[in-house]
Amino acid sequence: ASASFIILDWDYTNSKLDVEEGERVSIPNALADSEEERLINGVEALWDAGMVVVAAAGNLGPKEGGITTPGDSKKIITVGSSDDQYYIDQRGNTKKHYSGRGPTKECVCKPDVVAPGSYIRSCNAKFARQRGQPYVVKSGTSMATPIVSGAIADLLSKYPEMSNVEVKLKLRESSSDMGADHNRQGWGQLNMKKLLE
Repeated sequence: ASASFIILDWDYTNSKLDVEEGERVSIPNALADSEEERLINGVEALWDAGMVVVAAAGNLGPKEGGITTPGDSKKIITVGSSDDQYYIDQRGNTKKHYSGRGPTKECVCKPDVVAPGSYIRSCNAKFARQRGQPYVVKSGTSMATPIVSGAIADLLSKYPEMSNVEVKLKLRESSSDMGADHNRQGWGQLNMKKLLE
């Protein structure tokens, strides 16, 4: 079975996900006590269905155990920032070493991989409402995550029959060790050249 990416639409009223092709994936929520558990159940159900799921590690570093949900799922691919040594502005607070670090509550080493996340030029979500600049500079693991997602899309276009597990293993094998703790860098920094070999 080959892995695929899907645009998701979460429907809270009946605990289901609508996928782009119109197929519905049921999420096991009967035992979930919190919104975080429901989110974990959801991303893990997608993973179990063979989809590649990539999530940000969150920006609660440098403390241990700072991986945010759903990045703390042991199944999915969690992305941290490889260049969080720079000071950034997060909602009026200056901070560095922001990238979420493991281990998770279940003692799983996370993130899985890191990519550049500081000072990334990105779309301005407020552009249409406030008529500002169409692109702005942002920082955070949410900026590193699309870099990894794009790399995975390239990988799947080259090897479309890869499963989500094979994609995760290929990321592990091809990442460049930065010499940092595993709970800081995961397997290392994304290396596109090695990933696509």
